[in-house]
Amino acid sequence: MNSAPATVHAGKKSRSKASKYTGLIVLWAFLLVVLVVTVFPVIMAIINSFKTNIEINLGDTFLPKSWQFSNYLNAWQKGNFSTFTWNSLFISIVSTIGTLIVASMAAFAANRLPFPGKKLFVFIQSATMFISIGAVVLRPQYDIMVSLGLNKTLWGVVIILIAAHASTFFILLGFFQGIPKELDEAAMLDGCGYFRIYWRIVLPLVAPGIGVSALFAFRHGWNEYILPLVFTMSSPKLQPLTVGLANLRYGTGDAAQLNLMLAGACLSILPILVVYALANKSFMQMSAGSLKG
Repeated sequence: MNSAPATVHAGKKSRSKASKYTGLIVLWAFLLVVLVVTVFPVIMAIINSFKTNIEINLGDTFLPKSWQFSNYLNAWQKGNFSTFTWNSLFISIVSTIGTLIVASMAAFAANRLPFPGKKLFVFIQSATMFISIGAVVLRPQYDIMVSLGLNKTLWGVVIILIAAHASTFFILLGFFQGIPKELDEAAMLDGCGYFRIYWRIVLPLVAPGIGVSALFAFRHGWNEYILPLVFTMSSPKLQPLTVGLANLRYGTGDAAQLNLMLAGACLSILPILVVYALANKSFMQMSAGSLKG
């Protein structure tokens, strides 16, 4: 008597299991496609960086016939990589530190302190992040730095990058909103002022957000191209790697030196990988906190 319902139940269970496995297969297939599309260009760039320029232009081989490790030495020497690397590190590190200081203070004030025009301030921050006007602002930015006497130094680039801190502001604002304000009240009873609360209590609690924001800010400064290009046209020794790599494009006889460009590009990726490895713990802590919440 009960065999029919049991059969129906078993059929539903098997269909549910098959549907689950089908979903997993589709998901893993999609992730595999995304992985291939994302990683394959990087792998090709690394492999081609060990080829001769003729091999790259012909494109008839996947692996190099003879591994040209000298491409990296030639790229470092011809591209003046030591100078360009220092310039990129200066721009990225100083702008990252400045961005974290300015954005964290602004986010703390917007979350913790009452002041007139707070909503307008947050709206302006969001407007600078979502409304991109690109090269339109390059001329006024350059004119401002000329008036400050910073148009022939890297400090002009750094200051402009620090001013573009809206995304970091909102990342840290979200972290600050998750910290109970009762901690501020308890600290004030112990005689702490707003700056001491910000420095000694709030910042240590948002360390994962600081780490993630630092990674994004460093990447932004390291990958910036148009801004340093404009500010270093008259001072080639101040060019960062993103601009200096363009100098590897043409060698003797105006032939495109693709192998040297790819070798230089692979070298320029290394600092970002190091910074990501250092900030990976912050990503894990942020992900764990979001899952727990």
